[in-house]
Amino acid sequence: MNGLQEMILIGEIVLQSKIAKRAAQRLYATHECFDHVETWCSVQSILVSVGIISKILWPDKKYKQRGVELRQLLKVEASNPLSNRSFRNHFAHYDERVEQYFQYNGQGSYVDLAMNPHLNSGIFGDPPMYTHRGYNAFNNTIVFRDETLDLNELLAALDTLLTNCKPYALGIDSES
Repeated sequence: MNGLQEMILIGEIVLQSKIAKRAAQRLYATHECFDHVETWCSVQSILVSVGIISKILWPDKKYKQRGVELRQLLKVEASNPLSNRSFRNHFAHYDERVEQYFQYNGQGSYVDLAMNPHLNSGIFGDPPMYTHRGYNAFNNTIVFRDETLDLNELLAALDTLLTNCKPYALGIDSES
């Protein structure tokens, strides 16, 4: 990987990190003045931006070495939460998730885009059965069926990544 390529990819990581952080600010603003569409717009923006960063740092086999070099340069551990694209995939391939669900479940109950699903939960704080997508504003987590993603962990990983990008990219400021 040459220096220009490195600078371009790190610049894209910085841009996507800023997009995700701005989406997080919009998401927090929805806590004060509930806006259902903005909530899901913000969640989706975070997931897409994190997915793009993940694909840069953990690319397909063909570009594996580039990912290794960038992760080493930016001090990104293999266990970093940014490496997991499953939630981005749940949202990006939602149509497939619906097909798969109804292939194995004939129930007429389908709860989607639930707000604070843990508050309306069943036993032991689990999300209600058949909650397909949910956002919990109290702990900043999203749910997809039986999986939970802590957005706070993702955003903290983005902050660390942005700090590690500073020596390699031009014009990075932490506020934008």
